[in-house]
Parts: sequence; structure tokens; C-alpha cells
Amino acid sequence: MFSIKNFEGNENEFEFFQDMLYESIHIPENKPSKEALLNSPDIKKYHEGWGEVGDKALIAFNRENQMIGAVWYRLFDETNKSYGYIDCNTPEIGIAVSKEVRGRGLGTSLMLKIIQQAKDDGYQTLSLSVDLENSSAINIYNKLGFKDYEVVGTSKTMIFKL
Repeated sequence: MFSIKNFEGNENEFEFFQDMLYESIHIPENKPSKEALLNSPDIKKYHEGWGEVGDKALIAFNRENQMIGAVWYRLFDETNKSYGYIDCNTPEIGIAVSKEVRGRGLGTSLMLKIIQQAKDDGYQTLSLSVDLENSSAINIYNKLGFKDYEVVGTSKTMIFKL
């Protein structure tokens, strides 16, 4: 059992958010350290200055009130494109759950909640970027209704029409 709450922005939650951002980056071998990867120019944009207009995150907690997963979205623009960039009105989603709770439906629940949040916030579409080798994630996104948009390098951009 778990609960999903809005990201409050306190230090512990932000640290967990960064842990989940690191986990969300699919690098099967020789993954750089959290500090090195999150401070690389292509990744830094996903967390630097968090709390801007268009930033939204949800965190999942277990019965013991421990953080076990997170989902978020952020807007990017032409001058600061993300991996899953579509346009400046389409937030890009990121998601990760702790290893010990994977395969129990938490990721799907988080995705459904963030999709509803985006609808409530008035967005028309959502995007995400997923590694082409991450077939389990791609299957989940397909089941949720995400459609292929384009392939760039080793990643696939998918969109969801709200």
C-alpha cells in the first residue's frame, strides 16, 4: 500500500527527487555517479531552479511514510530543449520508483496521477523520452496510451494527448 502526495519542496523531498531523477536515466553499464550525471549540462536542466512555473512533482510514500517513487513534469523551450522536447507548451514527464517496489503497479499509479494533474493544469499533451532498450517502460507507456513521436539517437520520444 502507498500514498501519493504533492511535492512540498523541502530538502529531504528534493534530495529524493534528485535520487529518482538519477534512477530514471537508463544507463545499463558504467553509469556515472549521481553527482557527475546530474551536473552534466544535458541533465542539469531537469532539476536546476526547480519550482518554476510549469514544474510539478508527486511523491509516493509507503505505509512507514518512506518515499518510494516520484513522477514529475517540467516545461522546456526552444533555447533549452530537453530529450523529449515537443514544444514550449508540452511538459516532459520523468518517473522512477525505488528498486524494492518495482513491478507492483506503483509506476502506473504515478503516471495516471500525473496525467490527471496535467489535465487539471490545462495541458493538451505530455511527452517523455525513453531509452530504446528499456522495453518494460515502453510497454507500460504504450498501455497508458502514449504514442511514438520520434527516435533520436538511442531514445524514443513519446506523446500523450490529453
